[in-house]
Amino acid sequence: QVQLVESGGGLVQAGGSLRLSCAASGIIFSRKAMAWYRQAPGKQRELVAGISSGGNTDYSDAVKGRFTISKDNAKNMVYLQMNSLKPEDTAVYYCNGRGAWYSWGQGTQVTVSS
Repeated sequence: QVQLVESGGGLVQAGGSLRLSCAASGIIFSRKAMAWYRQAPGKQRELVAGISSGGNTDYSDAVKGRFTISKDNAKNMVYLQMNSLKPEDTAVYYCNGRGAWYSWGQGTQVTVSS
């Protein structure tokens, strides 16, 4: 069974940085595409960054140039480096599969103050 545990969120000022981590079990990272999603209160969940099994990355227009997704296959970890944070980045961030979703983890709250 796949288990996903996100961490690293917190309160930061606009322009600041955070590094989110996702510990995954039951996933072979060399074979799976992973992604980071976020959901703000009252809004639909959106994909913000994805990484293919081969390590190719893509980003939503909202975060492109500011966020970087990466993974460590040996540790079964996925990361999201977030720089130049904006208040509109405030949301609960989740990691999960790309396209085909596993059970969602608890997410980690990111709050960016202006």
